[in-house]
Amino acid sequence: MESALYDGEGRGANPMPVIGFLSSRSPDESGAHVTAFRLGMKEVGDYVEGENVHIAFRWAEGQNNRLPALAADLVERRVGVIVAAGGGPSINAAKAATPTIPIVFTFSGDPVKAGFVASLNKPGANITGVSWFGSNLAAKKLELLLQLVPDATIVALLLNPNNAEVALQPLDFEQAARKLGRQFHILNAGSETEIDRSFAALVEQRVGALVQGSDPFFFSRRQQIVALAAHHAISLTQTARIVPLTRPQTVTFCATTLPSTCAPSLIRRSEARTSPSIRPKI
Repeated sequence: MESALYDGEGRGANPMPVIGFLSSRSPDESGAHVTAFRLGMKEVGDYVEGENVHIAFRWAEGQNNRLPALAADLVERRVGVIVAAGGGPSINAAKAATPTIPIVFTFSGDPVKAGFVASLNKPGANITGVSWFGSNLAAKKLELLLQLVPDATIVALLLNPNNAEVALQPLDFEQAARKLGRQFHILNAGSETEIDRSFAALVEQRVGALVQGSDPFFFSRRQQIVALAAHHAISLTQTARIVPLTRPQTVTFCATTLPSTCAPSLIRRSEARTSPSIRPKI
């Protein structure tokens, strides 16, 4: 890391390089991702927070309207690179805040369709990142869930209408539900209160299986969602696990991906002024 990475938070007798970490989520429920990020920094460059690098964390804690000010604060502190985590809102805020500071993002959707990069091979401008295209798996999640609860005749998809990443999920889910011969409903919830209301509607609609859309807000409210699904005996898929709550078991859907482990290597490339490809990670 070169002098461009130094700023006020690393200033002193022995200034340290500084990385800005911008997230729409909260530190309490992002512990595993932060641990993975720190581990990745050590693996790719032997960087240890507090010893030879400083990480300036900025958390919106589910309040996306705070992100522009948090991103602007990182720019004002002249961090050398910004890691934009927690989905599209963080990426948009970082892009709007600076056309020059390198931005490394994690994203579950298609970054080209979302307008974040020009292409997968040549992201362009000052931005690059990693996408595992998890938001495109709604149909596959439904298929796997119904293998566990084949008696569920009515299914539903829960989406956050405030997240641009959900654009293709309803169509994929609808096509899968029709193919599998199931009645289906699509519900929107962008707040804790709306999640409660959605589950009340699911009960009225006699939904037996629920696919949770890929969304950082839902991940931050996963305990609320799982508790409601358990209370109402609705089988549920989440980003990393299938939880057939009508049966006394929990079945792994896929290993939890921690895209934060990919960000450090991209940061290192950004320092070298390269434009690395965005590689799908599932």
